[in-house]
Amino acid sequence: MDKNSIWGLVIIGAILIGYTYLTKPSAEEVQALKTRDSIARVEEAHDLELETEKLATQKTIEVERQKDPASLQEAFGVFSSSAAQKEEFITLENKLVKIKVSNKGGRIYSVELKNYKTHDSLPLILWEGDKNRFGMTFDTDGKSIDTQDLFFTSDAGFDNIDASSSQKALSMKLKASDDQYLEYVYTLAPDSYMLDFDIKAIGLKDIISRSEKNLTFNWQADLYGKEKGRKNEDMYSALYFKPNEGDVDELNVSGEDEASVEDLTPEIKWIAFKQQFFSSALISKNTFKVQSLKSVDMGKGSPIIKNYAAEILLPYNGEVKESYPMKFYFGPNKYKTLRKYGKDIQLEGVINLGWGIFGWVNRYVVIEVFDILERFIGNYGLIILILTILIKLVLSPLTYKSYLSTAKMRVLKPQIDEINERIPKDKSMERQQATMALYKKAGVNPMGGCLPMVVQFPILIALFRFFPASFELRQESFLWATDLSSYDSIVTLPWDIPWYGDHISLFCILMAITNLVYTKMNGQMQSSNQMPGMQAMMYMMPVMFLVWFNNYASGLSYYYFIATLFTIVQTWAIRKWMVDDDKVLAMLEASKKKPVTKSKFQKRLEEAAKMANKKKK
Repeated sequence: MDKNSIWGLVIIGAILIGYTYLTKPSAEEVQALKTRDSIARVEEAHDLELETEKLATQKTIEVERQKDPASLQEAFGVFSSSAAQKEEFITLENKLVKIKVSNKGGRIYSVELKNYKTHDSLPLILWEGDKNRFGMTFDTDGKSIDTQDLFFTSDAGFDNIDASSSQKALSMKLKASDDQYLEYVYTLAPDSYMLDFDIKAIGLKDIISRSEKNLTFNWQADLYGKEKGRKNEDMYSALYFKPNEGDVDELNVSGEDEASVEDLTPEIKWIAFKQQFFSSALISKNTFKVQSLKSVDMGKGSPIIKNYAAEILLPYNGEVKESYPMKFYFGPNKYKTLRKYGKDIQLEGVINLGWGIFGWVNRYVVIEVFDILERFIGNYGLIILILTILIKLVLSPLTYKSYLSTAKMRVLKPQIDEINERIPKDKSMERQQATMALYKKAGVNPMGGCLPMVVQFPILIALFRFFPASFELRQESFLWATDLSSYDSIVTLPWDIPWYGDHISLFCILMAITNLVYTKMNGQMQSSNQMPGMQAMMYMMPVMFLVWFNNYASGLSYYYFIATLFTIVQTWAIRKWMVDDDKVLAMLEASKKKPVTKSKFQKRLEEAAKMANKKKK
């Protein structure tokens, strides 16, 4: 790439930035537009909720009008008195969560996280509505009972229960009689994301069929989009589960994926319906068996990101009292929060920080440094900047060693060229042997420049995992980026470009430009000319980054931009003040005068060359 091409790219970038700056709306216009859109969305959501409740009420009235006692008895047997009633709601609430419970099915109808909003400033509801399933199924007198079709009663009545000051419990009962019932007990502690959920079968041994060995609990939910970037949210949403023995596992995060009892370990500790930054997890205080798990990607055209379903088997022994103690976690996917609630059960495993050494770097280095910086700095853009500088300073000895190794190879290039001219191409083994002898005599390791890169690679991949999964960056702004966990946009395009998107990310452009500059600088320092194809590929990488990272977290592009810029400055400083080619050459010439001990590898190489010569003769 010549200077004219580089200047062309710079001018295009400047035009785009200038156009964006001149045509962008004022802060007052942006705020007014956001306020108007937020009000419209809230009103739309409220109208939808009212319409849903109205339709549910009308449906209940219609059921009451059409079904007579005889038909209800035929359909529901001893539970017929619970079949046709009016749906009502009761709310469990503390400072963190607001949980709406319906008497229809006695189920959790919706969960709101009070301290968070969606990207468009709407209340953050984890899951809600009549389309979701939450209930038990079992047989009685030849009839299949689904508790979602029946109405539970509450001794507390249908008033809100505030758990802000003390722990409060809500009992929901599906009664066959006063001493025969199925009970859900919800207990919400103050200032907690954890909800105790106990299922109790009391006096049902003569009602539930004797052939039943398990009661089936069905949990299914549609999870709507909550974040700015649909692509990232879809990528980092998945159904997770923790076998009682073994590590946390997940169903495939894209497309439709389904697992059945044959594929799963018999004993499961918890199941989590996870989105990018929030999870609903059902945790057994013991273990439970899973009949099936299912995750379905709903596609770009749907407002629903995923549909998750779990069919859980609860062992039934026909006792007078059977109890199944469980818990729900409704909260953020914040590493230390999840560790607080479930360190012993690896609940933090829903955050994909990378496997092996990559996850280790994130858990024990990046997150810890991030937390320390958070205590003193409130701006996450500055935190990323300081984190980047700290990482580059720690790795600076490796950067120096890598440059020095490159410099040694560069100053030896004329001598290597002389070897190549002296020894014909058809004697490649002799060429290689002579080259290795030169390296050995001069004290140069041809792989010396690669080793530092190998050491830095785990950090590079670890941070690639960390930024899109970091809850701390969610909805945090910096400069023109409104959300560091999602893409930044300086221009919205009138169409969607495949692989690229419908916007232009400035941090991504800056990252690509610095990579282009570093590629050119690195090419000038190489010891020999690269193959034309390889050289073109090196210059194509920044262009590929421009496409790949346009939809990624802006915090990640910002980190790579700062890291590459810092590396350019480091390389320039090392070249100008620390490493002089003439001094390096003099050092290598002095090394040649020292006695050389042949390594085992060099001895084997010489023996192989001798054997090759003998065969030719």
